[in-house]
Parts: sequence; C-alpha cells; structure tokens
Amino acid sequence: MRDAAFDHLQDSLRQHQTGHLSLQQLLQHFRDAQGLLEQLPPNYAQVWHALLDRLESSALFDEESCSFSRQALLQQLGLWLDKARRQQS
Repeated sequence: MRDAAFDHLQDSLRQHQTGHLSLQQLLQHFRDAQGLLEQLPPNYAQVWHALLDRLESSALFDEESCSFSRQALLQQLGLWLDKARRQQS
C-alpha cells in the first residue's frame, strides 16, 4: 500500500512538471497522503511540511518575484520522495 502511495505522489509530481496537473492539485495530492508520515521518522514530516508550505507560498507570486525557485522546490520534493521510499524499504 505504501509503495502505491509513493507511486501516486511521484506520478502526480511528473504530471505537474509536464503541465497536466496544477500546483494546487499537486499540493492537494500530497496533503491527502499525510498518512505516509506516520511511518517515517519525525524529521521527514518537518521537511514535508516546509516544502509544501513554500510551494504553496510560491503559488502566490510570479517565479521571478519569489525568494526561492519553485523548480528547486519541486526537485527537492522529488528527492524527499526518493529518500522516504528508501527509508521504508
């Protein structure tokens, strides 16, 4: 079941990066999957929430006016998924 949840989130991230899923939809998919955090060490939850909060904030601004790169945050989210999946293995 957890692998399916990770697969769903990685697929959602890919869909967003190819323009088939809005940032708001992506964030909703991740927020809906918070049950994954219960199986991970607490620092994973801290990073998860920080990334999602920053991505949500970035939606309020143009990429150029934001103090951090949305693309970099999306890459970090992908990295988080990879590390979280390995933690569960």
